[in-house]
Amino acid sequence: MKRVSKYKKKFINFRLKNTKGGKKRSKVLKNAKVFYKYGENNEWHPSKVPSNSELIAIHNNVIVAAHVYFCTHDLISTVFNNQVNSNEYKIFLGTIEIFDNVFIGANSTIMYNTKIGPNAIVAAGSVVTKDVPEGSIVGGNPAKVIGSVNDLKHKRSIYQERIKSFNLNMNDSQLIEFLWRKENEK
Repeated sequence: MKRVSKYKKKFINFRLKNTKGGKKRSKVLKNAKVFYKYGENNEWHPSKVPSNSELIAIHNNVIVAAHVYFCTHDLISTVFNNQVNSNEYKIFLGTIEIFDNVFIGANSTIMYNTKIGPNAIVAAGSVVTKDVPEGSIVGGNPAKVIGSVNDLKHKRSIYQERIKSFNLNMNDSQLIEFLWRKENEK
């Protein structure tokens, strides 16, 4: 795969900014073929293509929330070169791979040379600097394991039982009261 031209990225970024919804944006990206790999049934909520997107592989059933930053390089080489007044140090590049069934929360940063999942969750605002193990939830800066996907799935199934009486035709005030009442019944 060759590098994506800056003109193609500008065009795709324009399309992403003018496309509403994660599934529709995902379709734009898949058709544009800007990633090394881009699987099926994904959602892309950011409004732009990451730089060096050809160094990113995204498998199936991956949801990327808004304002997630994928960092595939660093510019420390510029500092080193300025110290010795040369071009001895080259830019450092690395890959990112997101496996099946992964959710990446809003405002997270995914650093180079990392792999996430499968079956993993990155909490909002996290900075992923190391591989995320299968079945885990990570959060923080740097991201650390804070839970398991299976535990969260179990908690959500309990929640589903609690809200069975939820009525989609409720007005706003009824919905607010319903949610506060259910929260207090824990």
